[in-house]
Formats: sequence, C-alpha cells, structure tokens
Amino acid sequence: MSEAKEKAPALLSVRGIYKSFGLNQVLKGIDLDVVPGEVLALIGGNGAGKSTLMKIIMGLYTHDKGELLLHGEPVSVTNTAAALARGIYMVPQEPLLFPNMNVEENVLIGFKQPKAELHKELVAVMEDVGWDLDLNRKAGGLSIAEQQMVEILRGILRHAQLLILDEPTSALTFDEVKSLFKVVRELQEKGIGIIYITHRLAEVFDIATDVAIMRDGIITIHGPVGQFTREDLVKGLLPPDAETEAHGAAEAAAPVDYSAAPVLELEGFSGYGFTNVSLKVWPGEVLGVAGVVGAGRTEMATTIFGMDKVLGGRVLLNGRDITGKKTKQVIEAGLNYVPEDRHLNGLFKICDVAANTTSATLYKGALGKVFLSRKAEREITDKYVKSFRTKITGQDQLLGSLSGGNQQKVVIGRSLAPEPKIVILDEPTRGIDAAARGDVYSIIHQLREQGVSVLLISSDMEEIVELADRAVTMYQGRINAEFKKGDINQDNLMAAAFGIAGEEEIGA
Repeated sequence: MSEAKEKAPALLSVRGIYKSFGLNQVLKGIDLDVVPGEVLALIGGNGAGKSTLMKIIMGLYTHDKGELLLHGEPVSVTNTAAALARGIYMVPQEPLLFPNMNVEENVLIGFKQPKAELHKELVAVMEDVGWDLDLNRKAGGLSIAEQQMVEILRGILRHAQLLILDEPTSALTFDEVKSLFKVVRELQEKGIGIIYITHRLAEVFDIATDVAIMRDGIITIHGPVGQFTREDLVKGLLPPDAETEAHGAAEAAAPVDYSAAPVLELEGFSGYGFTNVSLKVWPGEVLGVAGVVGAGRTEMATTIFGMDKVLGGRVLLNGRDITGKKTKQVIEAGLNYVPEDRHLNGLFKICDVAANTTSATLYKGALGKVFLSRKAEREITDKYVKSFRTKITGQDQLLGSLSGGNQQKVVIGRSLAPEPKIVILDEPTRGIDAAARGDVYSIIHQLREQGVSVLLISSDMEEIVELADRAVTMYQGRINAEFKKGDINQDNLMAAAFGIAGEEEIGA
C-alpha cells in the first residue's frame, strides 16, 4: 500500500487541523491522507478526537485552523449537504433512522431518481451483499444490527468516493461481519477510499490496508498495517500511566463457592424472544451468556429487569420471588442492569454526569429523602469517575457532550451506585476502546472479589473466555449449552452459539 500512496494522488488530505471547545483542545494539528482504494483503520481511545475529526470532514463542525483537500484542491465543507455533494458519506456508530418509516424509505430518503429504479438497485445491492431485510418493515422494530445494516446500505447506494464507517461491526453477527468485509473489499476494488473506525484490533489486520492511531488529539502512529503487530497497536492505544499496569486480576481470584445458596435463579423462565430458560448464578460468580444477535439474551435480561412481560416461569433473587416486579422494585431487591443500547435505555443526555451516575440511588432512604444530598452525589460520582478513568471536564458536564465510551462508563457506574447483589452487563464494552475495556474488566474483577455476582452478556467470545467463571450459550431463545471454567474457549462457545454443538445438560 505504501507504493500505491507514492503513485496515487490523495483522495482526501487533512492538513494541520486544530479544534477546541472552549478551553478543551480536542485536535492538535492533525495530518492525514486517504488514497483511492485504501482502507484506513482509525483507532484510538474515547476522547482522542476521532469523532470530532470525522464531523469536521462531514461538515458538522468547522475547524479552527488547517485545511481539507479533495483530490489536491482545498475545499470548504460547511455542512453535510456539501460533504455529500463531494462524495463523502459517514455511516454513524449509533444508527439514525426514522422509526415510523420502513427500511426502504429510510435507505432511499433524499434521492431524486425514480423510485422503481432505486428499488431495483437496492434489491441488487442486498442480494450482492447477502443481507436479508424486509424492506417494508418499520425501522422502529429493527434490532441494532439491522439498523446498522440500513445505515451501511444508505452509504453504498450513494456511491460515495470516501466512505467513513464508524464502528460498523459493533452490533453485527459473525456472518454479518463477513458480509460487510466482502462489501468493503468490493468498494476498495472500485477505488473508493474508506476510513474504518474500530476498537477491534483483529479487524485492523483482517480488512485494513493502513492504520492510524489517535491519542489526545494527535496522530501518534500512521503507516501500512504490515509494519505493525497487535502489541504495537495496543501500546500505542494505552495512555502512559496504563502501560505498566497489570491485567490479570482474575488469576488470583478466589474460587466460587457453589455450595452456597444461589443469588439468582431462573426456573422455566419465558418471555418474548426466549423460552423455558433455567439457570443459577452464585455469589461472586461471573456467568457469561454468549450467543448471536437475536438469540434472546437481551430479551431475557430486560424481562428479568421488569421492562418486558413475563410469559412463564419464575425469577428468584436471594430466594425472593421477583417475577414480573417493576424495575424500581427489582433494583430495590438488589439487581441492576446495564442495557445494550445506552442511547435508547441508558442515558439522560441533557442531564449532567453526576445526575446520571446517581439517578438509580434516589430511592435509597439512607442517602436522602426526595432528593439526594449534593455531598453524597459528588462522592458517589467521584468514586466511579476515578474508578473508570472517565474523561470529563467536571461533574456538571452534560452527558450528551461526552464521547460514546465515556458515556458507557457513566451508565455502568450508575448501575453499580445502588450497590446491587447482582448486575446484568449487556455488551458492556461495546464501543469502548482498549484502555477503557481494561478499566471495565478491572471493575468486573473487583465486583467478583466483593462478592457481587455478574451476568455478563457479550458477543465478544474473547471477553467471555477472559472473564467468566462459567458460561452458557443461547440459541434460538433457549440455553443450549453450559461450560465450566476449563471448557470455556472460543471454539466451544462459537459452535454452541451457532447451534453446531449438541445440547449439554444444564446445571451446577
């Protein structure tokens, strides 16, 4: 790819870009090139400036200093319409669909060509990619993975010269990721330049031609992928104070006492999307729940948490029946939940960090009456900001102004603030960078040591392998396999998650 860069003129050039928000300097002189047919993996910690740079390229923000060049010519991109007119399209990490419009209407909105012509092209693209989406289905009923597919289709049909993919695989299944990579390679062959933002380092070596690392508003590493190892990238991502930290707290963890009474029991538990689920979670145990998108894991979690209707069976928390209880009652009983979709269910964007962190503790009489005391609010917030190394300007910063990973840290902190006996973490590291992922893992280890149980729902098999004391897999709404610590590996989990392995006896 380095030879191609010497010969091919840059499709996009970013030169000396600076951007500040008040006293916070986010970009500190960014230089970057993307040539036709290049897949540039852009990785970096949350708050490193990746999203700000992309928003400048898309015309959502104006830069304070520097210039953008397309095909060597300086351009002024002052709004998204100008970016689209110049062949730049960004597929956002968080899908932005119109929920009351169907899939086809969402993909084709803004086009002026005849509908019949556009429909034919859309169907052809979907067949080529291998995606099976009901075009007449309302977007409001789509899963996150399906919403992401719609966003990607929008970009493909707009024939962009430069396509920006922001965490495109964060909610996709293994097969959907393969399909996406096929699309990326086809676009690459057509000379389209692609900026591929990801936190999954394995993807860098699978799909990218070049890689750039951002840290604290500057590019620290940039070059062909072949020049770097995974260890090089990890070292480049981690902040200086994290490079020497030990990661392996689980190695010295005490074994789970399976002779004790379980904290959580599901007995023949059924709801929308899952059927007849029975499992137990013991004190201080991390139980991993693996499976593909649509297996029923999230539906099971939200039903336990009182967000959806129970269709059968029982939920026991420390021996107490909490089946069908309201969410507030479930939290009071000692169970809390970190949702998969933080934007839909996890955030109060127009409230500050402190209010978001402590909102689940307001019912606790020991902390206050109707309102939480300001002192208690500050202490609780400070505890989790420090534990998670959350990047904020102050506790009064609005949550909506934080980067995605830092928002997720606040959501996790909120779930822990009421001091639950068990917490359900649904894709807790989705959209979180390598350093922050290590912080979340450390928190999970600490919870385990404190005797708090964790029901860990994750599509990242490596995460389950690293963290879980025991693991189960869900397939088509049912638990189809269970693995003890020594048998938890990616091969076993993947086979069971896709229904390849035979059903195992479920039990302690």
